[in-house]
Amino acid sequence: MKNTLKVERAKLNITQQELADKVGVSRQTINSIESEKYVPSTLLAIKISEIFKTTVNEIFKLENGD
Repeated sequence: MKNTLKVERAKLNITQQELADKVGVSRQTINSIESEKYVPSTLLAIKISEIFKTTVNEIFKLENGD
C-alpha cells in the first residue's frame, strides 16, 4: 500500500511526533507507515485522514497485489 503521509505532513508543517501525538501512536509507527513497512489499522487510517481533513483513499492507495 502506497501513501502520501509525508507529503500531507509537509503541507501542515507537522513532525512525525506531532502527528503521532494527535492520533495516539508512537513516532516509530508514523515512520513505519511513511516508509511503507506497516499498514495502519482502519481506525488509525481514519484518525490520520481526519487530521488532514481528507479521505482515507486520498492518503492511502492500494497497489496491485494488495
